[in-house]
This record gives sequence, structure tokens and C-alpha cells, in this order.
Amino acid sequence: MATPSLYPFTAFNFSVEINVPFIGPKLCNAAFSDCDGLDMTMDVKTIREGGNNTQQIRMVGAVNYGLVTLKRGMTDNFDLWDWFDAQQHANPQQLRKDLRADVDVVVLAADHQQELVRFILKKCLLTKLKAPTLTAKDGGIAIEEMQMSFESMTLKRPQGAA
Repeated sequence: MATPSLYPFTAFNFSVEINVPFIGPKLCNAAFSDCDGLDMTMDVKTIREGGNNTQQIRMVGAVNYGLVTLKRGMTDNFDLWDWFDAQQHANPQQLRKDLRADVDVVVLAADHQQELVRFILKKCLLTKLKAPTLTAKDGGIAIEEMQMSFESMTLKRPQGAA
């Protein structure tokens, strides 16, 4: 008898690691086929200097973050649904502190083992969770679409990566 794979979702190149301190050390380990919204936009402030009509000074402004959308995912539990449910019944203090997650979106190589890059998202809130169309032939716990807001994003490359 063959032993089951340690990484059962072999068609996926992204893994998502979610840590919500209020719920547990590791909410879930999910894999998705599509990831969109890992973006940052920096505002630019333009200042005009009196008497200087040929130049303008550009100053760095606030950074804005997108909404991360993950599509066509698989997980082995209902933790994402529990997190969403906890958010909708939480008081404002819990939403500010306890129910915000740290999320790592990990891009994997073709072997599904080697980590290419890790996007570290801080203070995430789950803003959308959509189940796929239910059919009698499927028995997995799938996520059609999941969307999260986040307050900051950093990029971490593995040691020795270019």
C-alpha cells in the first residue's frame, strides 16, 4: 500500500499559512491555484517651490495595499469558515486585536516543496469566502474564492535566493 503524500494538493503552486492568535497557533494550511492582489501603491506628494517654475519636488507619501484574492483552493478543515464566523460575531476590540491574522502566501517551485518566495501579510481580515458549486461527486473541502484585507506586506526570500 502506498503512503499518502505529505502534500496532497499537488496541482497547486501557492500555499497559504494563516495564524489567528485568538483561534490557534495555525488556523489552516491551504493551497490555491490563483492569487491576485499582492500589491502595494505608494502615494506621491508634489510640492512646488516658490519662484521655481521649472521643477517640482516629489515626496514619498502613504502606502496603500490591495485586497488579496485567492481562488480555487483546497483545505482539509473548516477553519476558514470558523474564522469568518468569529469575525462577524466579534466586538470591535476583538476585531482590532484578536481576530486579525498574520498570513504567509508561499510561492512554491514546480516540485511543490521548494519555497521560492514568501509574502508576509500582517493584520489580515477575511472579507470574502465563497464555496464552490456543490456536486454529489465531490467530497473535498474546497474554496472557490477567498479575499482578505491586510495592513502591511513584506517579501521574504529563502536563503541564497536571487
